Amino acid sequence: MREQYRSEDFVEGDLAADPMEQFARWFRQVAVGGVLHEPNAMVVSTADADGRPSSRTVLLKQYDDRGFVFFTNYGSRKGRELTANPYVSLLFPWHPMARQVIVTGTAARTSREETVAYFRTRPHGSQLGAWASDQSSVVASREELIARYEELAARYPEGERVPAPPHWGGFRVVPETIEFWQGHANRLHDRLRYVREGDGAHGGAWQVERLCP
Repeated sequence: MREQYRSEDFVEGDLAADPMEQFARWFRQVAVGGVLHEPNAMVVSTADADGRPSSRTVLLKQYDDRGFVFFTNYGSRKGRELTANPYVSLLFPWHPMARQVIVTGTAARTSREETVAYFRTRPHGSQLGAWASDQSSVVASREELIARYEELAARYPEGERVPAPPHWGGFRVVPETIEFWQGHANRLHDRLRYVREGDGAHGGAWQVERLCP
């Protein structure tokens, strides 16, 4: 199976000076018009202390000049792996537009205040689900999971405030590189990558590199 991508050239002169602004431009384009289902879905890849990788799809909940934020159970596989090894990769697979964005960087937990503020915006059922699911652990059956949820629903009926779980919260990925990939015919894709120079992931200017496809 193969497809010839038909896209306009994507050149250095098209780029924003800052990669987060460039991400915002592309995100606005893919988010309008219903071209993509859940354009904020991203593949989060982590590795354990021994270097064994794992990946899963997670929803991006916030981005700004500080980085990319998602939320999870800190006891989940990705939560445990990021605690042991903070290096992470994010992939936004915007295939209908023949685009990808690939981020590498380091993850750190958001503040408790940020976590609680976001938790308050979640639907009531999702708040209960964060308590009911001991994410990534083995469960005997779906019935057991539903029973946990129903017990919580009885304790916290609709309209009653659900406390944010202490084991649940956000990670902010601070980028070190951000690559913008635009597909073209004959595999002559445009790959423009911002690389942070200077003092690690938290300082320095951005340099743009063009990569061979």
